[in-house]
Amino acid sequence: MAGKKGQKKRVWSDDEKLSICAQARVSGVSVAQVARRYAMNTNLIHKWLRDPRFASEDQAADLSVPAGATFLPVEVAGMEPVMVAPISPTPSTYPITAQRVDITLSDGRRISVEGPTALSAIVAIVEAVAQ
Repeated sequence: MAGKKGQKKRVWSDDEKLSICAQARVSGVSVAQVARRYAMNTNLIHKWLRDPRFASEDQAADLSVPAGATFLPVEVAGMEPVMVAPISPTPSTYPITAQRVDITLSDGRRISVEGPTALSAIVAIVEAVAQ
């Protein structure tokens, strides 16, 4: 198996994938049987079976677009833009606080604040010290 130590990951060509998928679609043959035949994981075969590149001719025909299918133009009438007033942010009733704040300034100085402190007060302290 490819997941074992010392073994390289196998790379399957598109032709090999098509062949393995065709074998897995044969009536009476399970995906597990095909996987054992090639010493590979069944999940990989299931992944290939879902891939449209490796779909059988019948499945590919189901996925094709019928002849004469086109997009139709659509016009939306009677819709006028609605003006909505911008929502202004409301200040919260509770101030944002922190229990402990440690700040190291670019010149190496440190500011440590212990206990519940409003962040607006900490910003004011940092601005005052930074001047």
